[in-house]
Amino acid sequence: MIVIAKIAVAILILMGALICLAASFGTLRLPDMYTRSHAASKGSTLGVNMILLGVFFFLWFITGEISAKILLGIFFIFITTPVGGHLICRAAYNSGVKLDERSVQDDYNGIRNFVIKRKE
Repeated sequence: MIVIAKIAVAILILMGALICLAASFGTLRLPDMYTRSHAASKGSTLGVNMILLGVFFFLWFITGEISAKILLGIFFIFITTPVGGHLICRAAYNSGVKLDERSVQDDYNGIRNFVIKRKE
């Protein structure tokens, strides 16, 4: 049973690290700020939560302790990272950061210029 638990913990931690690595490549390679922010926020949320879940299962299966701090960390990262990424993209959009014309279609362009009064 302990060997299976160690293998499961190792798989969770390695998968989380690989997802974080893929998110960092997405942050470097994607064309505009919005797609980079999407890769960073979604990838880091899933990757870090998988690493923390691996640590939680390690403590639970191997040492017999249940850590409320790790569960709270998983919960707060799961809630705050996507919301923070959304708010950063919303602030960038409202301040006029350009979208990549090749891959993104801006459906709110006319509405944005009507609702938000900017100095031009």
